[in-house]
Amino acid sequence: MLARRSLARAAVVAQPAALGAARNMATLREIELRLKSVRNIEKITKSMKMIASTKLAKAQRAMEAGKKYGEANKEVFAHVPSDKPTPNKLFVVISSDKGLCGGIHSSVSKATRKAFAGAEDSPFVGVSPNDAAIDATSPVVIIGDKSKGQLQRTLGANYQITFNQIGRDIPTFADAAAVADLIVQSGIKYDAVVLVYNKFISQLSYEPAIMQVKGEAALNESDAFKVYENEDDATKDLAEFSLANAIYAALVEGHACEQSARRTAMENASKNAGEMIGTLQMQYNRGRQAAITNELVDIITGASAL
Repeated sequence: MLARRSLARAAVVAQPAALGAARNMATLREIELRLKSVRNIEKITKSMKMIASTKLAKAQRAMEAGKKYGEANKEVFAHVPSDKPTPNKLFVVISSDKGLCGGIHSSVSKATRKAFAGAEDSPFVGVSPNDAAIDATSPVVIIGDKSKGQLQRTLGANYQITFNQIGRDIPTFADAAAVADLIVQSGIKYDAVVLVYNKFISQLSYEPAIMQVKGEAALNESDAFKVYENEDDATKDLAEFSLANAIYAALVEGHACEQSARRTAMENASKNAGEMIGTLQMQYNRGRQAAITNELVDIITGASAL
């Protein structure tokens, strides 16, 4: 009879301990699954970092070659000053369709919104006395789905043309020429084109910038340009070619910024995943140790009761 009472008391004592052990096992299982998930994420981010590093080297080479197009444009327009105001501006916002690259898309979107809002810290302010005012109804062309979605709420009514699938690989002059051709054929009236893109500073930093390209009318109004007595067709072709040059230079520079930002973002993600793995591993070890201790307590308690 005494032995039966002892066994009954041991069973009552062991029951809460068993429930606690079951809860510990469930928690350990959850931590183990989370550890496995974070390790898989770490493998993916490390792979993406390596791929971005490889693409960054190619993108930088393409950027150096593409900058020559932009420098040629600047040199041409620097020698054809025009005092004619350019109230009709066409904004071309350049981003891409891919994510996982930090704030590369939001930077150009914010710069565009600041330009339309007339903010003092807008990169558009101070470019030229004739370009200080921006019409809120200025047409907007978007290259890339990311900025298209970010600007949809504030500037959706201004959208004229949107492009995607440009810059999946290193942009080419053919891509820029196709964009310029569609802009010209669309019939959008503009005196100047304002390109909003990301300027490459280093492999760790970038900033939003703008590049202006004068239209056919602004070139015709320039006294320096009139000296050459070009035909109207030549002026039109030059304006279109200059637009394609500027778009190409902005595309390749923005692509280099995107690869640089993606590499940095994946590096930070891998670092965060490693820290999380260390924290979860410590939690798992502590939980496992607690579960083993509880099992030993149950065995000792049962043995003592017997």
